[in-house]
Amino acid sequence: MADPALDRRAFMAGLAASGIAGALPAAAQSDAPFTFDSVVALARARAESDFDDSRQTPAGLFADLDYDGYRAIRYRADRRLWTGEGRGFTVDLLPPGSIYADAVRVSTVVDGVAIPVPFDPTVFEFDPARFALPEGGLRTEDGAGMAWTGFRLRFPINRAEVEDELLVFQGASYFRAIGRDQAFGLSARALAIGTGSPRGEEFPVFTDFWLHRPEPSATEMIVHALLDSASVAGAYEFVVRPGAETVLDIRAVLVPRRSVDDIGIAPLTSMHLFSPLDRRGVDDFRNAVHDSAGLQMLSGAGERIWRPLVNPEMLEVSTFIDRDPVGFGLAQRNRSFADFSDAEARYGKRPTAWVSPRGSWGPGGVMLVEIPTETEFNDNIVAFWRPEAALEPGRPLELEYRLYWGEDAPDEAPLARVMASRGGRYVNDPTRRTIVVDFALAEAGADGLELHAEAGRGEIEAATLTPLPEAGMVRAALRFRPPEEGGAELRIQLRDAAGAPASETWLYRWGPG
Repeated sequence: MADPALDRRAFMAGLAASGIAGALPAAAQSDAPFTFDSVVALARARAESDFDDSRQTPAGLFADLDYDGYRAIRYRADRRLWTGEGRGFTVDLLPPGSIYADAVRVSTVVDGVAIPVPFDPTVFEFDPARFALPEGGLRTEDGAGMAWTGFRLRFPINRAEVEDELLVFQGASYFRAIGRDQAFGLSARALAIGTGSPRGEEFPVFTDFWLHRPEPSATEMIVHALLDSASVAGAYEFVVRPGAETVLDIRAVLVPRRSVDDIGIAPLTSMHLFSPLDRRGVDDFRNAVHDSAGLQMLSGAGERIWRPLVNPEMLEVSTFIDRDPVGFGLAQRNRSFADFSDAEARYGKRPTAWVSPRGSWGPGGVMLVEIPTETEFNDNIVAFWRPEAALEPGRPLELEYRLYWGEDAPDEAPLARVMASRGGRYVNDPTRRTIVVDFALAEAGADGLELHAEAGRGEIEAATLTPLPEAGMVRAALRFRPPEEGGAELRIQLRDAAGAPASETWLYRWGPG
C-alpha cells in the first residue's frame, strides 16, 4: 500500500495548482491522521473567530428551483462514492437549489487521510422535461463557485441487492434516518438554540463533513462533522449502524463563542397535524395525520411518561424537569393502515426516534415545543434536552448519546403502554369533556389494576377503567369539567394492588379552543 502521507502531499500539490487547497480547513491539510480530535481542533479554532455564514447562491441549472424541480435532479448511481467496491455503504452527494443553500465541504477519509471531494455537476441526471442541458452536456467547470449541500448514505437495509436510502444530512444541522421497512418521517438536529424563545431561533449549520471509507462488507460507518453558528462551534462524530433499528452513536464537543442559556441538546423535529385527541376544526377523511404520536420519556428517577402531541391553537412550551435522564424521544405507536387511512403518506411506517444519553447529563429538563400549523408539510414539533447550566465561553461541553431510529423505543419494561388517546364533547353536555386513554396490557394483564387520575385545574367528575380483552387493552375514561378560563394539566396512571406503577404516566395539557 502506498504511503498515505505521500499520497496526501501529491493530492494537495494537484489541488494547489487548481487553486482549491487554500479553501480547505487547516486540519484537512495536515499530514497527521484525520480523527475526531482533528475536528475538535477545528471547532476550537472556529470559536476564536467570527461566524461566517456559508450560504451560497445556486446558479445555472440549480437556480430558481421549486420543490418539484429540485426533486427532478438525481445523483447518478454509477457515480456514488464507493459504488462497486463491496463496502456495504455508498453515498450520494446533494446539490444546491430550492431551499438548500448552505455550502458544505465534503471529504472522504482513507487510511487517515482526508481527501476533499470538489463539487461536480456532472454526477447528476436532470429530467429533460424540466431542464434544458447545454449542448454537449454539463462540464465539471460549470459548477464553479458552488458547493454540495449534504449527502445521502445508502445501505442494503431491506434487500441485499438494493442500496436503500438510510441516512440523510441536509439543511442547517438536520439529519434523518430509518430502520428496516420504514419511510422517512421526523428529523434530528445536532443542536437547537433559542427554540420557542421570544428572541427567535438560531440555526447552527454543518459546514464540513468527513466520510470515513468503510472496510469491505462493513456494517458500520463513521462520519465526522464540523458545526458552526453565531453562538457555538462544535465537533461531531456519528457511528452509523443500520439494521431493523438504525443506531447512531454520537459524541460532540461544543465550544461556545458567547454565553448561551437557551440551548437544545439532541433535538428532534416532527410533524403533528391532528389525531383523535385533537380533531376540533378538522375536515379531513383521514383518522389522523402525524409523523409522531407522542413524547416518550424515561426519567432519571425511573418514571415512564407519555405525553400525546397536539397541534395547539397557540404556541405551547412544556418543560419536564429531570436529572440525568435515561431517555426521551418522539414516538409513532400507531402502525396499522386503519390508524391513518392514508394510502400515499403511509404515516404508520414513520420511525420512532429515541435519545439515550451516555454519562451524566446533570440537571435540566426535556422541553417540548408545539407550534400551530395548518398543513402537514410543516414540522411543528420540537423536543430536546436543555441543561440547567448555561454554556459559557472557555468551557467546552462534551456529551455523548445513542440515537435509535426504529419501530419502537428500546424499552422492555413490563408496564402497560399508551396506544391511543381520544377526546370529545361529553354526551348531551357540551360543558364537559370525555377523555379516553387506551393502554396496551403488559404480561400481568388487567387483574388488580387501579386507575389514578388527577387534574391540575377543573374537576374530574368520574373515572372508569374498562378491560378491552379482544384488543389486549384496558381503557381509562374520564368525565372532565374544564375550568371556566384557561387550560388544565391532566395525569393518568395505572397502579397495581400494592400501589406501584403498572403503566406509563399519561400527561396532557388540555386547552380550550
